[in-house]
Amino acid sequence: MNSFDIAIIGGGPAGAMAAYIAASRNMKVLIIEKEMLPRYKTCGGGLVFRGRNRLPFDISSLIQREFHELEVYFENSTHYFSTKRTEPIISMVMRDGFDALLVDQAREKGAQIMDKTQLNGLVPVENGLILQTSAGNIQCRYLIAADGALSPTAKMAGWGESRKLIPALEYEVTVGKADFERLSKKVRFDVDAVPHGYAWCFPKENHLSIGVGCLKKQKINLKALYQDYLEKLGIKEILSASAHGFQIPISPRKEGFSKGPVFLAGDAAGFADPLTAEGISNALYSGELVASAIAENFEHVQIANLAYQKKLEEKLLPELKTSAIMGWVFYTQPSLRNLLIQKYGQKGCELLTDIFMGKKPFPDKIKNRLKEIIPMLKFTG
Repeated sequence: MNSFDIAIIGGGPAGAMAAYIAASRNMKVLIIEKEMLPRYKTCGGGLVFRGRNRLPFDISSLIQREFHELEVYFENSTHYFSTKRTEPIISMVMRDGFDALLVDQAREKGAQIMDKTQLNGLVPVENGLILQTSAGNIQCRYLIAADGALSPTAKMAGWGESRKLIPALEYEVTVGKADFERLSKKVRFDVDAVPHGYAWCFPKENHLSIGVGCLKKQKINLKALYQDYLEKLGIKEILSASAHGFQIPISPRKEGFSKGPVFLAGDAAGFADPLTAEGISNALYSGELVASAIAENFEHVQIANLAYQKKLEEKLLPELKTSAIMGWVFYTQPSLRNLLIQKYGQKGCELLTDIFMGKKPFPDKIKNRLKEIIPMLKFTG
């Protein structure tokens, strides 16, 4: 039976980055991926600069388009904001190629890959786990669950569902030449095009990724809202469209992020941003953190658990908490949000852009700051 220091379930950004970091530190690492790589992954494919900038290798060959300017619109409002940077705010990738490149980089560092392999069960043993897979049993000292929003691995390891999962619907759309020429120059977000959410238009190399997402759990017809959004964009000709529905976890798990030798990263842990629902950059970051925590404390499982929690608490978890407050105001308190936008709109847009460029941190003590701006403000979250 093959034995590994670390086995990682999932070949997405969190899993591949964890494998890259661990293999770079001379860990014996295995990535187990249920699909054949490269595989399609439902995702808008917008990689913000702070995520791209963290990568320790070049991905320019995979970038379909770079955007130094983005636009934000508000439904039934005159509010409109545009922001520009000299560096690309968002880089567009197709996730099949992006994830495959990350996995290849981990492989170059020594990680082994098993695709088309399903994890079926976990059996605790004295020094780790026996993984029961469709390709036979595998032993590992540590296991990292990086298998996305559904994360069957987390369920096998005993986690209940405590994340907030929101619905999204994305289409890969090929449009007529005139429409593509018009819509391919900028990234666009339309807040309130979906109740308690937004719609987006991400231009790729020769098509558009158009989607709608709701950041509040509710019964909603996203397909109808998508059709409304096509009309708003003024698209006259659709040559082809491929629909993909998915869920995005926008709140961290409440039961913690490790149980003995099992650790969670990326969407499996609930690390997508609560304000934007962007998940790639935090997936990459959490992959770094979990691999480092294990590698630095390999002989002591409990200390590795504590180290991972400490690393998360240094930056990632406080950022998610702040972003959740901002998201609560943004999507559930439209009157308050519009009041803030009237006074601080462009300044706020510039701040958020700097945050997702990695140039500025999330503001701390945001509740107190908002209370100073609007006296008597009461928070429910």
